[in-house]
Amino acid sequence: MRLPFVPPSLKCLIKFLLKLFQSLTHAMAGTEAQSSRVSDDLPFDPLKPSVPISYPIKKLEDLLSGTYFDSFHYPFNKASTPLPPSSSSLPSRPRILVCHDMAGGYVDDKWIQGGTNSDAYAIWHWYLIDVFVYFSHSLVTIPPPCWTNAAHLHGVKVLGTFITEWDEGRAICDVLLSTKESARLYAECLTELAVSLGFDGWLLNFEINLDMARIPNLKEFVGHLTETMHTSLPGSTVIWYDSVTKDGKLDWQNQLNEYNKPFFDLCDGIFANYTWKKDYPKNSATVAGERKFDVYMGIDVFGRNTYGGGQWTTNVALDVLKIDEVSAAIFAPGWVYETKQPPDFQTAQNRWWGLVKQSWGILQKYPDVLPFYTIFDQGHGLHIYSEGLQVSSKAWNNISSQTFEPVLDGSSDPAESTIKVSINFKEAAYLGGACMTFEGTLAEDSSVTIKLFDGEIPLQDQPIDVTYSVKLDGSSLLGLSLGFSKLSDRSSILLAPRKRTLQSENHIHGQFSVVSTRTFMSDTTTREKDEPEWTLEQMIVSMKGYTLTDINAVCFRESSSDLNNPDNQSESGSTTLSSAALGYKASLGHISIREWSQNIIFPPATSWDISGQCISWGSTSQGDKTVSLKISWKPKGASNTSLFPKYNVYVRASGKVVGFASTTEVVGAGEVYLGVARVETFYVSNLVVPKGASILLFIIQVCGVDGVCQKMEESLTFQLSVSD
Repeated sequence: MRLPFVPPSLKCLIKFLLKLFQSLTHAMAGTEAQSSRVSDDLPFDPLKPSVPISYPIKKLEDLLSGTYFDSFHYPFNKASTPLPPSSSSLPSRPRILVCHDMAGGYVDDKWIQGGTNSDAYAIWHWYLIDVFVYFSHSLVTIPPPCWTNAAHLHGVKVLGTFITEWDEGRAICDVLLSTKESARLYAECLTELAVSLGFDGWLLNFEINLDMARIPNLKEFVGHLTETMHTSLPGSTVIWYDSVTKDGKLDWQNQLNEYNKPFFDLCDGIFANYTWKKDYPKNSATVAGERKFDVYMGIDVFGRNTYGGGQWTTNVALDVLKIDEVSAAIFAPGWVYETKQPPDFQTAQNRWWGLVKQSWGILQKYPDVLPFYTIFDQGHGLHIYSEGLQVSSKAWNNISSQTFEPVLDGSSDPAESTIKVSINFKEAAYLGGACMTFEGTLAEDSSVTIKLFDGEIPLQDQPIDVTYSVKLDGSSLLGLSLGFSKLSDRSSILLAPRKRTLQSENHIHGQFSVVSTRTFMSDTTTREKDEPEWTLEQMIVSMKGYTLTDINAVCFRESSSDLNNPDNQSESGSTTLSSAALGYKASLGHISIREWSQNIIFPPATSWDISGQCISWGSTSQGDKTVSLKISWKPKGASNTSLFPKYNVYVRASGKVVGFASTTEVVGAGEVYLGVARVETFYVSNLVVPKGASILLFIIQVCGVDGVCQKMEESLTFQLSVSD
């Protein structure tokens, strides 16, 4: 049922009357409240061009007036990755909701185009999550687009938070809930925000005592927000936090019962407070009936009076919820990061999420659609590579840069082998900022298979094209195996590097239906002396009617007979196996799987409109000229831009150029890497112009969903003349 149309003139009148009411309310609130509001003002002018950031809305009048949409930062805050259609409806099973609440929010993740902290917080265990809530204690918490992009890629819904707390929250509710019309109008403002910015709904948290007279309008707000969200964005989600009761009292129930069920009935779920007792989940399931999976029982990872103690025993509560068949709401998993759990964040994070995996298993399966592409980026790093060539050596963070992460965790040693698997940020990558490294010891006649992804892709008539990049040390070999199923029939195919003949590897051949050893091409970029090169391996597979179920890495080594072959001698001429030969090391740079005919065609540069705005010239304290500008581009005609999830931005200078400042990277034919854009606009901030430059040529390199990027010489450009 669609909502009744509200004439614009009537809506404007309602806004005017509400603003008048707000002014009167604020005037009566006193000097103390005014000074409090002034101190909460954002420390920047949102209308002024600056490095794009994400930020919350702190005032009710700003939500109503829509000033956020006039902000310079608004177009940058739009999420660019849509939620897959298969994830539109939440699954009919117990689910896991994760509520962010990390250090108050808007920390390193606020920098939309990326920050400089390589140790920034991130979550990369998306296969264990169904719903992600971005939380802060501001009135309207808008998820930074990096979280929405990463979550949507993995089929996870993203919610913002609407919260009212303390005396200020009560004053806000006096306005918000003053009339039925005001409740509906503010609900529509929240819907407009979510739909415009590309996230999936709201968590509602009213942590205040309310007059009983306000409750009917609170119900109107909850119900109308849910209805408008569902109408405007099918599959969207609104969840009520267990706080104020139907009697207007701030009284956490820690379960679903008669005191909070009226709100549960008006929306898509309830987030029960985390101080529940063992029988509360089962009682809540009984009250919810057929909607028991819409009950999310809270677990505070910090362990504040939470069942099971949280922290490293969070799985105790999860085990109870799984048995009672209700959902879980994990609050503040950033505890691992904020409390600096040893030995380091990467290890501790994997270990903690490993407990979740042990308790509930994998919830999200991918790949589930083609093309599938991953470079194992977690959204932070120490450098950036493009096809083996380093384009930046600067530390960075940007959660939007995450790709699919393997289902690895710190709970056990894979296959109980001596091979350690890690996401490697320190060594040279093939693409992006990381690769996956397999390192340890391995006997010549043994192999180790390590699961990377649980997939679910039905294959059609077209064969699939599988490509991966690998870097091998010594006699180490790394293959990629694909598992297929069709009714009771299972088949496994190995794609192995053709570094050696593999003719004597009977222990490998016997494990797989097919072994392919076709080398597609080798990387030809320069590298350090004695450093192994990246090699691309390709296989075309036709498995019509089968489902691709899993992707695995297979670690093995070449045989001594291959090593003793004169053609396989090392540069030193050695042909004997030494004790060091038992050492194993191999790296996986990326994986790409697509339909054989699924080639993305890039629009030619002439098919785009591109322009520069907000151009501002300045200088450094050393007298070097600088420039800041916003570059925007869009297709001239109809074009499916969803095929292009990112744009690499470079600049090249021409004229009598002395050189860029020492802090800038010069790559290729003089291009300098500036960053990555997820929307069709990018802000260049205080770029130091090289002495003698007369023209700056900004290059926008379009990249496809399969990871392939347009050739630099074919990319669209914007030319800026350097003024004297």
